[in-house]
Amino acid sequence: MQSIDRAMTVVNALATDNGLSISDLSKQCELPLSTMHRLLKAMIKQGMVEQDGRTKYYRLGTIWLEYGLKVYDSMDYVNKIRPELERLMREVEESVYLSKPTGLESLIIERIDSENNPIRIYDQLGLRIPMHIGAANKVMLANMPTTKSSSILEKLLPQEQVPAIDVTLKQIKKQGYAVSHGERTEGTSSVAVAVLDGLGEVIGAVGIGFVSFNLTEDRMAFLIKKAIETGKRISEKLGSNQG
Repeated sequence: MQSIDRAMTVVNALATDNGLSISDLSKQCELPLSTMHRLLKAMIKQGMVEQDGRTKYYRLGTIWLEYGLKVYDSMDYVNKIRPELERLMREVEESVYLSKPTGLESLIIERIDSENNPIRIYDQLGLRIPMHIGAANKVMLANMPTTKSSSILEKLLPQEQVPAIDVTLKQIKKQGYAVSHGERTEGTSSVAVAVLDGLGEVIGAVGIGFVSFNLTEDRMAFLIKKAIETGKRISEKLGSNQG
């Protein structure tokens, strides 16, 4: 297990910085140079890591892209959702996201940018965000069973902060959408709705990211309306009977 943990530490370091020297990796992963050298050699053999012949820097191997594409292709619901995401992007002319809950975090698994809007909110595909932060995450929590959402929050936040978040989640559940202003990036906002499967379980969230500058009440109402419409169409495609 120790070797797996060490390998994933290297993977996480390279995933956030595409190109590191062995000394940099050794410092970031808190491993001796000799250990790092043996680990990298084994990872190169498995295609997990590559070394640039000129700079000698290490980067992730293409096997991760291969695995990622296989996983993406296996998620049939993404293929059903993407046309609706494209439609929403055209209607609102903003960046549109699809997030998926993964334990205590969410994962951005799809992003579609509007070519007509030069000002974009750019969150990378594969970005992990703690579940208590942002509109997409809160709307997913709001549509989970209370025992599950409370369990997640109790692991992320001090106990005294959980009741206030629970009140917010109940309001989000009632209104059918969540709004976030500047929680992760100052000057930006987002609107999100939950995506439910045929059993009524949360499998993701559709979010619209936009800058807050000159945001009017009418514009916000329009974005909320379009997000809700999109969420309902997607959930219907996936067999949900949500009203």
